[in-house]
Amino acid sequence: MEKLDFKKELKPLYSPSAKKVSIVDVPDMTFLMINGEGAPLSQQYADAIQTLYPLAYTLKFMIKKTKNIDYTVLPLEGLWWTDDPTQFNINHKDHWKWTAMIMQPNHITQTDFKTALEQVKKKNLPAIDKVRCELFHEGRAVQILHIGPYSTETTNIQKLHETIKSNGYQSSGKHHEIYLNNPNKTLPEKLKTILRQPIN
Repeated sequence: MEKLDFKKELKPLYSPSAKKVSIVDVPDMTFLMINGEGAPLSQQYADAIQTLYPLAYTLKFMIKKTKNIDYTVLPLEGLWWTDDPTQFNINHKDHWKWTAMIMQPNHITQTDFKTALEQVKKKNLPAIDKVRCELFHEGRAVQILHIGPYSTETTNIQKLHETIKSNGYQSSGKHHEIYLNNPNKTLPEKLKTILRQPIN
């Protein structure tokens, strides 16, 4: 059985340069998603992560068994924003809103999703009543790989916005982050995070 690796198939999206900003066209993709608000260290955010991963792996093993398709579970991703853009900074994390999400292969249907939901209900996952599976449209975006603590992302975020301005684009949509490694198992200086900003 061949094992699909979507990080390789979608290499331009999941392996950007850490030295320069790139412009990419992101196709519509399906995600498991949970919305919430508050700081990344909040209990609500932790509950979302503790729900998404078990559900993603339940889907993976279910699809492997029923459709004879195996694949690597994709990393956690997050959309971040505030209703008032001036509040979107590290000093006002309690005002942040977010969507925690994990990309799913296109062959996963709503029926598959509902079946997996039924399977994980016995695990009493903390945010199971908030999860959904839906298509996400992002389109053209700028992105760069940030290496280091999340608290030092500002310089690379500025690079994104300088590239947007210098190329005659405008920001659209929500700040997007893709977490390539586990912060609980990785030294802060070795963390790898893709920073992405949709444009038009």
